Amino acid sequence: MRTALCQFTAGTDPEENLRTIDGLAERAAAEGAQLAVFPEASMVRFGIPLAPVAEPLDGPWAEGVRDSARRHGLTVVAGMFRPASDGRVANTLIATGPDVDTGYDKIHLYDAFGFSESRTVAPGAEVVTIDVAGVRVGLATCYDVRFPELFRAHADKGAVLSVLPASWGAGPGKLDHWELLCRARALDATVWLAAVGQAPPGPDADITQPTKAPLGIGHSVLVGPDGRIRERAGTEPELIVADVDADEVERVRRAVAVLDNRRL
Repeated sequence: MRTALCQFTAGTDPEENLRTIDGLAERAAAEGAQLAVFPEASMVRFGIPLAPVAEPLDGPWAEGVRDSARRHGLTVVAGMFRPASDGRVANTLIATGPDVDTGYDKIHLYDAFGFSESRTVAPGAEVVTIDVAGVRVGLATCYDVRFPELFRAHADKGAVLSVLPASWGAGPGKLDHWELLCRARALDATVWLAAVGQAPPGPDADITQPTKAPLGIGHSVLVGPDGRIRERAGTEPELIVADVDADEVERVRRAVAVLDNRRL
């Protein structure tokens, strides 16, 4: 399955971000992509009040994503915020395309490194997989990557690819964490992992220096089920289109049957 990693820097205007998504989706489709993955918080970046811009999955922003997916003939996964019942918001992935229209609410919230996502964001509780062009795909978001059980749950539901939109926090060692965790989650669930991050704001951003809110470090990666990085972006906005070979998952699982060998 041809998959696009659509790394960009979201701003504070949802409409402008939607136009960026549409342009990247058009480029991805022109390169034959069947799935286009965008970062967490593609609707608006972190660091601003989220409740005033949150919309439901049938709201105008999500409808704009659906329209883009329809016009370009591919499935789009992108991060947005929708109202939660307790006054907070849900950190949601919209997944929409020819065979799917659903959402995933981020389960594990980023209460780490001095940031408290749970103060304004309500956690999700449901493992979500989708089918794209006959390939089962699991949905996860950013901090979820630190929890291997979610990715094994994707595999147990038949996924051969997990997608991980993110807006990874900058700071010392955080790039090392990002690449290590992405490779580990692919390897310990024997799935492909398409991890797509926000590019940091500004060409001179220092990703080793912490920011008040997680605004992204770039470095999106496509990792094979053997844990090897197959494609890697830098810190600038970038589009990477590559093929995900579902048959390779079966070959790796025959060689390293970690899912079958589990005891706990």
